Amino acid sequence: MGTVTRGTTNPNRLRRMDRWIAATHGTALRGCADPVAVDLGYGAAPWTAVELLGRLRTTVPATRVVGIEIDPARVAAAKPYEREGLAFRHGGFEVPLEGAKAPVLIRAANVLRQYDEAEVAAVWERLRARLAPGGLLVEGTCDEIGRRHVWVALGQEGPRTVTFATRLGSLERPSDLAERLPKALIHRNVPGEPVHAFLRDFDRAWAAAAPYASFGARQRWIRCARDLSADWPLTDGPGRWRQGEITVRWEALRPAPAG
Repeated sequence: MGTVTRGTTNPNRLRRMDRWIAATHGTALRGCADPVAVDLGYGAAPWTAVELLGRLRTTVPATRVVGIEIDPARVAAAKPYEREGLAFRHGGFEVPLEGAKAPVLIRAANVLRQYDEAEVAAVWERLRARLAPGGLLVEGTCDEIGRRHVWVALGQEGPRTVTFATRLGSLERPSDLAERLPKALIHRNVPGEPVHAFLRDFDRAWAAAAPYASFGARQRWIRCARDLSADWPLTDGPGRWRQGEITVRWEALRPAPAG
């Protein structure tokens, strides 16, 4: 169930998302007797699934990863890379796992970008229904070499947070991340929408923190985040800010109701 994507992928493209998952969802992975993570729509090459296994296993050695693709040819091409803890399956949003196993993590990166905004909620609901108790769905978009990411984290109850992550040395202003907003938000970056107001304030805080640039881009980002947290419900702190991340509660950026 779903549509074949362009399949564009590059090694290390999803490293920022993977590191965030390992850091913030590691407790849930460790608490699962048989932790299975799904790389949904991994693309024309299996690199992202291979890398996800390696990164999660540094936190939870028992983790297994299943790459799922709707294009049978891509699954066939990935099969030679299977090994203990890593498998590839044909499928889509139904997330077909052997024995109807429920994954503790579904990562869907650069999958929904080609869909209409109106389709996102139904896809989110379908994927959330496949999660194991305490599971997490991470859905978002990044550029081709992994410099800029924005993703939504969802539990079984619905969306929780939005994370903005970037390689700080390449950033001119935070609103440069707008082009990587996930499908649920990318068309909402217009006046009157919460995400537009957030990016406006993000740029203002970044500009105000310019004096800290003499100490490096990381210190400027941390100061920017501190200022931003006065008006926006950030859920993380300096430990994650140092990684070039800022996470805000979904409720603060949720699209404005129609009409």
